[in-house]
Amino acid sequence: MGRLSTGWQLTKTSLRVLRKDKELLLLPLISGLCLLLVLAGFVGGMLLVVGWDALMAGGNYWISIGFMIVYYIVAFFIGIFFNAAVIGAAMIRLEGGNPTVSDGLRIARQNLGRIFLWALFAATVAMILRAIQERVGFIGKIIVGIIGIAWSLGTFFVVPVLIYEKLGPWAAVKRSASIFKRTWGETLAGGFSMGGIFLLAGLAGILPIVLGWIFGGVFGLVVGLLLAIVYWILIGLIASAASSILIAALYRYATTGKVAEDFQGLPVFGLPSRQTYGRTP
Repeated sequence: MGRLSTGWQLTKTSLRVLRKDKELLLLPLISGLCLLLVLAGFVGGMLLVVGWDALMAGGNYWISIGFMIVYYIVAFFIGIFFNAAVIGAAMIRLEGGNPTVSDGLRIARQNLGRIFLWALFAATVAMILRAIQERVGFIGKIIVGIIGIAWSLGTFFVVPVLIYEKLGPWAAVKRSASIFKRTWGETLAGGFSMGGIFLLAGLAGILPIVLGWIFGGVFGLVVGLLLAIVYWILIGLIASAASSILIAALYRYATTGKVAEDFQGLPVFGLPSRQTYGRTP
């Protein structure tokens, strides 16, 4: 219950910060739209080059693999670019400024090369883990899953490290992992609890589907499903932006010892023996 309470406090505080800059929701929205367009483009390209029948029959295997590799890299780049934009804008707010969407995009553009290299690196790791998981048994899948979780935790702070410390992919991973070791309690309490809270909020989207089916039959089911989709999209946008704000706050605290005004008073930001890294954003 203590961990859940801490997560709820951090979620509320991150949402409070987001309310000051609601326009930042445009960044994950644009990211999602770009990903959909890229997916449609790659699927269309595969169908044109490979053909539907050959694709369903598993033909032109290496061409299909090539399309998937490029798609992975592009998708990772888009997601990381807009994540960097939100984190950059959030950092301005946490330092007392008044950020705009343009500020976030400017910060992301200034780090375009590092973001691309990290997208290439992260996409490669993701593809390797997926390939291994598809070829091993049940125990192997569990082991690969654990490795994936460890990778996610170790790279939790990679994006702000890329932005503010100008490191390459592997150096950023090592730096992120070292920060995580010092802040694992805060990171777990914040990141995982926030994820759980938004997951529970997302489950509420099932309600209009059920009620629509009960009271409106097939038509009600369709209406309920549309309402649920809109709700899930909104929850996803808010969760993405709030998570980026929390990452920025935790990174700033871990590297400077400074607590943003909105986060002051939270127990997770007041632990004794905090060791900082001397970075001044």
